[in-house]
Amino acid sequence: MFRSPSARCLSISAFQHFSVSAFQRFSIYPMHTLPVIGLPVAATTYEGAVEWILTHAADADRAYAVEAANTHVAALARSDAAFGETMRRFDLIVPDGMPLVWALNRQLPPERRIPDRVYGPTLMLETLKATQGRAEFRHFLLGGRQSTLDKLREVFAARFPGAAIAGMHSPPFGEWPPDEFDRVCGMIRSSGANLIWVGLGCPKQEHWIARNKDRLPPGVYFGIGAAFAFHAGEVKQSPPMLQKIGLEWAYRLAMEPRRLFKRYFTYNSLFLWHLIRDIARN
Repeated sequence: MFRSPSARCLSISAFQHFSVSAFQRFSIYPMHTLPVIGLPVAATTYEGAVEWILTHAADADRAYAVEAANTHVAALARSDAAFGETMRRFDLIVPDGMPLVWALNRQLPPERRIPDRVYGPTLMLETLKATQGRAEFRHFLLGGRQSTLDKLREVFAARFPGAAIAGMHSPPFGEWPPDEFDRVCGMIRSSGANLIWVGLGCPKQEHWIARNKDRLPPGVYFGIGAAFAFHAGEVKQSPPMLQKIGLEWAYRLAMEPRRLFKRYFTYNSLFLWHLIRDIARN
């Protein structure tokens, strides 16, 4: 997973041009951002993130991209040039992991520090809650198995009866056939959705959103990762206490060691290494 020195230099050099001011110029709703190992992360709460999302979705004239970044996303963006370029196309990046919250807060005065992370699966629920009874907001679920999507429809209908789930689609796993993208865009457009939740797994979902951003129907697109499986009850979330102290990764690793060991060992280590180096430099 570790790249050659030349590849790492290329990646870091490319990311140095990813300035906070460049990130902010796309926002019509002001959002204070700070760099976390080069990634411009919004120092915000659930309330602030939902307000940004709904403001952009209500009058969307293009596709906006939102990411809830954890240590994996941040470290991958710093160490992989292609993923770094992908993240440059995102309009709002919120701190999904507590280590990102701690990195943000050390740059902020005490009165401006944020109390908690903006966890992607919870952000999804908060957005659904905020759009109940508001006809101008419609949701579309893209990704996962059809059985998962069917469970989500039932869960969301029970928890958020006033939120409009306008459509859902389970695309093929692996390579999509040539006409699949046009088919997906047609479904989103015809549904009238302006809040599109993309659960294709990281980094596939981020690459898909960024690569197609100029061709996607207007709306706010979220790279939502494992949220579909969590909310459908297929995968257990870690206890709130472990989430609060930044040990959600340890719980998930214990649940899925074979799948997650390499990811957490590599990218948690990379995140810590880059963070310590940046602190020492500054």
